[in-house]
Amino acid sequence: MSPAPRAGGSQGERGAATAELAMVLPLLLAVTGALVWMLTLVLAQMRVTDAAREAARAAARGDDPAAAEALAVQVAPVGSTVQVLTDGDRVRVVVTSDVRGPGGLLAHLPGAEVSSSAVAVHEPVGVATP
Repeated sequence: MSPAPRAGGSQGERGAATAELAMVLPLLLAVTGALVWMLTLVLAQMRVTDAAREAARAAARGDDPAAAEALAVQVAPVGSTVQVLTDGDRVRVVVTSDVRGPGGLLAHLPGAEVSSSAVAVHEPVGVATP
């Protein structure tokens, strides 16, 4: 007499769920890693944008360009480059940062460069605001 089939499947389907999980799990891990990598890039882009805005505001208020650059370096990711450019009554700040690849299982993903610029008009000195 042969054993009775189990509820929910026959003898041939035994272990199918384990095999399917073994095939899908690496893909899920890779997708999760890629999403974390993209989140890292988005956060780095936000930080360089904030750094450029803060430095442009500081320079437009009349702060020394070196002080504005130092402010941007504080806000930007470590290792970022900051340029403060003055053109007439405008100041332009460009912040660039290299983001290294995630490494580990995703070592094949390259690093990326994020960059942002902000422009502000110099504020007049000695003008009272209402």
